[in-house]
Amino acid sequence: MFSRSSAAPSKLRDRVLVIAPHGSYRTASFIKAANKLNVDVLIASQGEHSIVSEYIQGLHIDFKNETQAIETILTEARKQAFCGIIGTDDTTTELAAFVAEKLSLPHNEPHAVKIAQRKDLARLSLKKSDVKIPEFDLLSTTKPVLEQNIKVSFPAVIKPVALSASRGVIRVNNSEELEQAVERVTQILSAEIYLHDEVKNILLLEEFIPGKEVAIEGMLHEGRLDVLAIFDKPDPLDGPYFEETYYITPTSYSEEIQQEIKQTVLKSCQAYGLKEGPIHAECRINENGVWILEVAARTIGGLCGRLLSLGTGYSLEELVLLHAMGKRVEIKKLDTAAGVLMIPIPEAGILKRVEGLLTAQRIPYINDVTIDVREGYELTPLPEGNSYLGFIFSEAPTVAEAEQALRDAHDCLNIVIAPIWKITNASLRGT
Repeated sequence: MFSRSSAAPSKLRDRVLVIAPHGSYRTASFIKAANKLNVDVLIASQGEHSIVSEYIQGLHIDFKNETQAIETILTEARKQAFCGIIGTDDTTTELAAFVAEKLSLPHNEPHAVKIAQRKDLARLSLKKSDVKIPEFDLLSTTKPVLEQNIKVSFPAVIKPVALSASRGVIRVNNSEELEQAVERVTQILSAEIYLHDEVKNILLLEEFIPGKEVAIEGMLHEGRLDVLAIFDKPDPLDGPYFEETYYITPTSYSEEIQQEIKQTVLKSCQAYGLKEGPIHAECRINENGVWILEVAARTIGGLCGRLLSLGTGYSLEELVLLHAMGKRVEIKKLDTAAGVLMIPIPEAGILKRVEGLLTAQRIPYINDVTIDVREGYELTPLPEGNSYLGFIFSEAPTVAEAEQALRDAHDCLNIVIAPIWKITNASLRGT
């Protein structure tokens, strides 16, 4: 069993490579976790012109040139070995898999990671497996919608195949709404400079599955799945957009359903070919059983991973680092209930201020209220947006109290947003 106690002094500490997009919110958490574990961490990113020291002092790679990026990392590994490789986000997990494979470190097959990144490839893989998935079609953004062979019935959900955090995910109830949604999603994708045209030209259209939604955080070890937490999502997620808000754990579902959730997620991982490292899954549950919406080969987004430390004594990032180095820790069940609210962006505009923070923090069972967006920054809600205003955390004796504390704290907040004034030719003429 791994211990936090410091090892005997040595010239070189264990070193882990963390491959992260510049500006990833996960980077700081991994650096903090590495410090706690007495492990050196090197950040590999395209941050040559960054003002953040960890990126400046790290390894500078070009994500668009995978061959060159791999060689740059392997050259660094020959100078001083890495004991683990981590890709923090969807855009870096496949590169991390390639490098770990070259260095014979714990890893997933790169093709398995690619399947997990791509909703189209994932659906095609799951179609051959024994798990419930929605009926789906793959649409092209380069052809008129009505000229394509669409078999899925309405209501349906249109999705980009390579974006996360519910970006571009829209419920459509008829052909007219589908045409409008496809045009909107295509515009969102056109602004993504790091996406290949291959994924910009494909959209996933799938049957809308009614029911309650849960999120699963887990860790794979040689194909075995440890479930770290199952999060209930108490708010209905029926569209037209699918902004996530409340996550509450432990789940209220029975042990029997929890086992069905675990087995469904594990079968999905097997269908992809995933065997190692963190996974984040989303499922819907109704009278017909557990349906897979997504399984990603990475950790949960945002700051939600903070809830995991309550059950294990380790942060989520520490668990990922330990796994990357071939070490495991015992997972214990939560003694209390906990929850997080990803504070939604109510409307587009410029953030002026958030009032009521102190009042929200005084609500019983509230641990923390964090606002991640600075005053004066532009806010963009879903489906175009890709971030939240901030997070509220709670810990309570029961799940009901943990959830209610989050709702009470959210009610205390007054988010003041100024409209964005766009300059037009008419306004310049004074008309």
